[in-house]
Amino acid sequence: MVQPYRHEPFTDFTVEENKKAMEEALSQVKSELGQEYPLIIGGERIYTDRKIESFNPAKKDEIVGYVSKADQELAEKAMQVADETFEWWRKSTPEMRADILFRAAAIVRRRKFEFNAWIIYEGGKPWKEADADIAEGIDFLEYYGRQMLEIAEGKEINSRTVENNRFGYIPLGVGLVVSPWNFLFAIMCGTAVSPMVTGNTVLLKPASATPVIAYKLMEVLEEAGMPAGVINYIPGSGSEIGDYLVEHPKTRFISFTGSRDVGVGIYEKAAKVQPGQKWLKRVVAEMGGKDTIIVDNDSDLELAAESIMNSAFGFQGQKCSACSRVVAHEDVYDDLLERVTELTKDITVGNTTEKNYFMGPVVDKGAFDKISGYIETGKNEGKLVLGGDGDDSKGFFLNPTIFADVDPEATIMQEEIFGPVVAFTKAKDFNEALDIANNTDYGLTGAVITNNRNHIEMAKEDFHVGNLYFNRGCTAAIVGYHPFGGFNMSGTDSKAGGPDYLYNFLQGKTYSEML
Repeated sequence: MVQPYRHEPFTDFTVEENKKAMEEALSQVKSELGQEYPLIIGGERIYTDRKIESFNPAKKDEIVGYVSKADQELAEKAMQVADETFEWWRKSTPEMRADILFRAAAIVRRRKFEFNAWIIYEGGKPWKEADADIAEGIDFLEYYGRQMLEIAEGKEINSRTVENNRFGYIPLGVGLVVSPWNFLFAIMCGTAVSPMVTGNTVLLKPASATPVIAYKLMEVLEEAGMPAGVINYIPGSGSEIGDYLVEHPKTRFISFTGSRDVGVGIYEKAAKVQPGQKWLKRVVAEMGGKDTIIVDNDSDLELAAESIMNSAFGFQGQKCSACSRVVAHEDVYDDLLERVTELTKDITVGNTTEKNYFMGPVVDKGAFDKISGYIETGKNEGKLVLGGDGDDSKGFFLNPTIFADVDPEATIMQEEIFGPVVAFTKAKDFNEALDIANNTDYGLTGAVITNNRNHIEMAKEDFHVGNLYFNRGCTAAIVGYHPFGGFNMSGTDSKAGGPDYLYNFLQGKTYSEML
């Protein structure tokens, strides 16, 4: 009997035992840096001459690993292997597939501090954020395993006296999974195993900035009993193998998490039916957000300030759910801005492989330059209250940045920055606050801090986001508790970690037998 699902608890690093275990894991992983990692195609380890250099963004001359890079020939080899494997994997039992996920979860749980350390090095994660990332990955393994067992029971439909009818689900085929660098374990794990546990085979192309942790997951899944060829590990560039596989006639679905521009391009390419293609490809896309916290005049301002600070600057603002906009009622605007600024001044920034800082580096030079560009734009669009500077001499560090008195239509209020930058604007009443909150192309997360029940009910109806939170921040969704995914240009409305997510990788089949 499978135990009821509960989310993985978070580690308290104020406990000396946990702090020591984390420090020991960081030391262990440091001794393993700089190794070479192969592709994994059909269980075969393939080393290539061309490598992706994964580096520590807090110390850019420190190489985490040299990862073999797939070209189109190897991508095609992986496709053929996955296509052949699908022919028998689709007939495997849901119980077998779920058990692989449950065992993988147990393995990662036993090695949690080690896995934390890997993503602190590779992703620049603060300890708390790394621990939550690994916990979420464990949650995906546990939750999707249970969801598959439930789906396997089928759905009840009606039969007439002359017939026997049944309804169930079958897998789709070979899918391409393109995972992001920000939740380098959790989202990568969740998007890889969700089609796998439903009976599909997978081509996993992790983000080029963070491919080592994906290799570590592959090792765990193999240890847990996943057969060769079910998930194939093929890091490589989007332009070289990503587009090739998106357009491949044997690709049945694409699961993508990343930027809006890339996601829209995938959606467009996947829509074209290629010669020899027998289906319309499915696309599951999560493409970011421009997320707002509304603070009402009747609210707990200390709660609001803490929620904004944590949501804006947790993991350097590199979350699609991060708070990058605050819309505050004019009656509390000044006091709120002052308190958020006070809290933000206490934030520590540094190399999280050396110390448990609140903020680490942004992921790479491209991110550093892009965010810095938005900060310069912000200086012309609002009042710089705090931050606005950084240092990329050793790693890619930016200080938490606050802008005030920004027009709702300004660039930094409309475009996703994906960094530690938050902009404040004021509203004369709650209706105007909702209008401002809805004035972007995105619709991922949002939060409302208020004690007014009528305003809560109004926001439920009119604040158009996929994940709406009340009297808390707009980040930190938990698998099985807060199904996650947004509207409009935030993606295809799928809800990761929710009760209907696995259906993205299944198709319904009706069986009707005359008696």
